[in-house]
Amino acid sequence: MSHQGNTWEKEYRNPLFVTKNDGPQADTLRFLKFLKKEQKYKIEDKNILDLGCGTGRNSNYLAERSNNVIGIEISKTAIDLAKTRAKNLGVVVDYKMGDIGNNYEIENNSIDLVLDVTSSNSLDEAGRDIYLNEVNRVLKNGGYFFVRALAKDGNKNVKNLLKISPGKEYDTYIIKEIGLTERVFSREDFIKTYNKYFKILKLEKKTSYTTFNNRIYKRDYWLAYLQK
Repeated sequence: MSHQGNTWEKEYRNPLFVTKNDGPQADTLRFLKFLKKEQKYKIEDKNILDLGCGTGRNSNYLAERSNNVIGIEISKTAIDLAKTRAKNLGVVVDYKMGDIGNNYEIENNSIDLVLDVTSSNSLDEAGRDIYLNEVNRVLKNGGYFFVRALAKDGNKNVKNLLKISPGKEYDTYIIKEIGLTERVFSREDFIKTYNKYFKILKLEKKTSYTTFNNRIYKRDYWLAYLQK
């Protein structure tokens, strides 16, 4: 397993960042609502790929609504919990152990909808190139892609981390307590990265707060609704 894989495995065994909630994420629900209301897109009987699916919060929710869901996750602890939750709900999800920065064992143009809810932020640049190419390859023409990525703009905590704990690559920092490298994006950088492959239907910034080591940190995200 990669260094980042080991980091996530430790995190799921003894959570400092990830939540223990089992319901779908609010940002994912807002994206699904946008598709239904603005795009007149019915999310039923669709082939859905959940990247970095964690404990199956979004995957199991979508499977309950008659969709065919594949979830890729690097942590065995998370996958095992996702499978247990799916079984308890009586739903079937194709959970795969894997790194979303490696090639996916999924057919070309076979996926209607892809989710990346703050999963690709821990990829290195080589992994990010593979991830972008693979999502583009498996997504059907006209298919949708939801990305929640870490935002750099206007965040003092990010600016401080980039200065005192820089990673090896551009706009990365290391959270030393857990050994996790994260990539942050300026608005311009995000558009430049994703525009090569996908049409940006909507891009907005969202602020939330997380508690880590008994301190509250501001976390800013880009919420991007994309289409191939």
